Amino acid sequence: MRTAIIILAAGNSSRMGKPKQLLRFNGHALLNIVINESLKTTFRPVVVVLGAYAATIKEASAYKDVTYTINEDWENGLSSSISFGLNTALTVDADLENAIITVADQVHISSAIFEELHRKQRLTKKNIVACSYSQTTGTPALFNKKYFDDLLALSGENGAKRLIKQYIDDTATIPFELGKVDIDTETDYSNLINQK
Repeated sequence: MRTAIIILAAGNSSRMGKPKQLLRFNGHALLNIVINESLKTTFRPVVVVLGAYAATIKEASAYKDVTYTINEDWENGLSSSISFGLNTALTVDADLENAIITVADQVHISSAIFEELHRKQRLTKKNIVACSYSQTTGTPALFNKKYFDDLLALSGENGAKRLIKQYIDDTATIPFELGKVDIDTETDYSNLINQK
């Protein structure tokens, strides 16, 4: 099944005060960790949605097998980047069956997680497969084309979580306990570095 990976990297890292996408962990920028793991899969296209700091990030993350796109409306929230990224992916491949939505600051992401989302979808025949951690469900999450129109119509800051709640009967989950580790503040980043 033709599956895209859409990496959301458009935010301005307001609590960090600098582009967290370029913070380094184990020798790699956070965004590039997610890109590298995405490229280990057979899923294409890999779309990176940029917004704030787009030029700086693009300069530090120039992968030839990745489609970079700039969401000029990134300030309208996560939802606008999801719909923009999906639109871009569909422009690259109009016959997509699934889209995996992921973020740029889950440093423990792996290609195995992306592949497990896809495997779970095939096994369960559910049209949404999300990751579970810390008593919640979230990214990365796979959406079948059945929900593409819903994703394209999203608005606001809540992203696709509302769809997961709305269609819970059509949702399966996989465990990704380290998914709870994301980087929003200098304290988060210090804790990450000091845990190594």
